Amino acid sequence: MKTPVQVGNTYTVKIIDLTYQGLGVAKINDFSVFVNNALPGETAIIKIDNVKKNFAFGSLVELKTKSPDRVEDVNQDYLQTGIAPLQHLSYEGQLRFKQHQIEELFDKQKIKVDVLPTMGMEHPDHYRNKALIPVKSINGELMTGFYKNHSHDLVPIEDFYIQQPEIDHAILVVRDILRKYKVTPYDERNHTGIIRNIMVRRGYYSHEMMIGLITRTKKLQLAEPIVNAIVDALPEVKSIVQNVNLKDNNVLLGKKNNVLYGKQYITDDLLGLKFAISLNSFYQVNPVQTEKLYSLAIDHADLGANDTVIDAYCGIGTISLAVAQHVKKVYGVEIIPQAIEDAKINAQKNHINNVSFVANKAEDQMAKWQAQGLKPDAIIVDPPRKGLASSFIDSAVEMQPKKLIYVSCNPSTLVRDTKRLMEKGYHISRPIQPVDQFPQTVHVESVTIFEQD
Repeated sequence: MKTPVQVGNTYTVKIIDLTYQGLGVAKINDFSVFVNNALPGETAIIKIDNVKKNFAFGSLVELKTKSPDRVEDVNQDYLQTGIAPLQHLSYEGQLRFKQHQIEELFDKQKIKVDVLPTMGMEHPDHYRNKALIPVKSINGELMTGFYKNHSHDLVPIEDFYIQQPEIDHAILVVRDILRKYKVTPYDERNHTGIIRNIMVRRGYYSHEMMIGLITRTKKLQLAEPIVNAIVDALPEVKSIVQNVNLKDNNVLLGKKNNVLYGKQYITDDLLGLKFAISLNSFYQVNPVQTEKLYSLAIDHADLGANDTVIDAYCGIGTISLAVAQHVKKVYGVEIIPQAIEDAKINAQKNHINNVSFVANKAEDQMAKWQAQGLKPDAIIVDPPRKGLASSFIDSAVEMQPKKLIYVSCNPSTLVRDTKRLMEKGYHISRPIQPVDQFPQTVHVESVTIFEQD
């Protein structure tokens, strides 16, 4: 079937919407065209770059009329690499876009919900407390930066805009030290070289810093002078860890860590508690918004002193330990054994004894707990982007908790799981609260409270 647009042709279009990836949507004879760096309400001349069966991708040639929400003077590197795909949209516009994203997905499934305005940040930049930056050889020189969208072309970047400035500085310091000691960057085509990525974590409150050197080799040559140089140049560094990743694939971290300096973890505060964070730990990257997100989840759960709570996908115990102060007992489950080790350390650090952590798949552990007759008053879930397994929902519902508190990082799987929970006798009991954990990007977190019918 012939499409109404051809590659290389230009068209004048009206942008009518934004996709969940932040692309502008235009219609040409009812055929959808997705355009980078275009905003709803704008009229634009676009060029067609790629045509699929039911849609096409276009690029902006010229803007005829501009949206009042457009931000001028954006950095094209941030758009090209996906570091900040919404930086051309005003922050108020970003917050509305994220609220609308959730509303629209529920609307499509004909589920009636109220979605509150997105809870934003006062300073929506330089917020990330963690960076994992690729290293590549460009013209024979070791470079750090970020990959162009859908490619393996590295764009050299020194200011990443959404990371803490101290982290950006640390990446450049480590880059220059690796250059000085002639450490060769990983070459993915030939599977040669040594250094694959540089990772930096930094405590928002503690200012403790961890440097991770991800290598293709078991040994890091000249490790001692490299470590000494990093420690001399960066006084905040409390831990340097070599992560060994021998695999010839896109997995970013290997399973083996060698501590080259200091401790195997750094510490930071969250909701008045102390947390140990190791290289591989899942720890929310925006601590300012995380405190808002978790406080909301706990407040809306309306828990009592005699309640028993399950925290599924508990990570290093952030929600579990915050909840434990309000209830009788908390059970946490997480698939990553290292995270559970960290969670146990964190319970000890905070002198919290009414928590029990186990390493397992959340859905498998839920079935175990259900078989053992565990009857939680509330279940808190903070799943990965793929949402809840149907077997998890089956076990959760069998336990008959009065409430299920769903912290979501993906509105589409939230909507899917809402349908399943509604079919099993639960309803959304209060408006959904979106929280902007990732300003300048398309991602949105939210808190939804389910109660038994």
